[in-house]
Amino acid sequence: MTDGRELLWNGCVNVRDLGGLGRVRPRAVVRMEAPTRLSEAGWAAAWAYGVRTVVDLRDPGEREPDHAPRPAGITTVPAPLDPVGTPFYEHWTKIDNLGSPLYYPAMLAEHPEPVITAVRAIANAAPGCVVFHCAGGKDRTGLLALVLLTLAGATPEEIIADYLLTYDRMKQRYDELGFRDQLTAVNDVLAARDTTIEASLTSTITSLTMPDFLLGNGLSDAELAALQARLTTLKKAKEGPKPAE
Repeated sequence: MTDGRELLWNGCVNVRDLGGLGRVRPRAVVRMEAPTRLSEAGWAAAWAYGVRTVVDLRDPGEREPDHAPRPAGITTVPAPLDPVGTPFYEHWTKIDNLGSPLYYPAMLAEHPEPVITAVRAIANAAPGCVVFHCAGGKDRTGLLALVLLTLAGATPEEIIADYLLTYDRMKQRYDELGFRDQLTAVNDVLAARDTTIEASLTSTITSLTMPDFLLGNGLSDAELAALQARLTTLKKAKEGPKPAE
């Protein structure tokens, strides 16, 4: 169920606008897998869609060169979301490799700072659409999407349906890498702990009090206002350098 939110940007397969979920307006925020495979036509499509900021949730060691140059008018903001090198990271790597919704509540409770940093990057971005991504656009991207959508009043059902789309969109890529079917793998991890993807996500969403979570962990009132305006109020993107013909 994408309701026209799916975007066809050449080179990537897991790109969708969060507009229409809760109070989020179209062309405010887009989630996707790492945009490194975007072709020149793919970047041109992102530019034409209004993208002016890309928030990269990956650890620096994960980053790879782009297949095609990004338009000069697009700003890339690094905001690593995984607390690499911490006891938390070591603990959850052994449980689910930070690859399921199981770790979300602990992450929000024990390491909210990187989440707030990523939210702040979106709130403070220049006018225009903001893209955020990790590697596959599933877990770190899913966590940030959950936070934004909960703030914007999306229902658990909307957030869960959006999260599950990535398993289908990325299946061919995971198959190419020789990975086990990811939906089956994640379901097995959660079943071993007597839960499901749906139940785990619902628990996280319903226990996340907004905007208290953001304000209580360092987001300022001004940043919250800017974030809410970005998500729900149409702003015109600044003109800037366009992709080379």
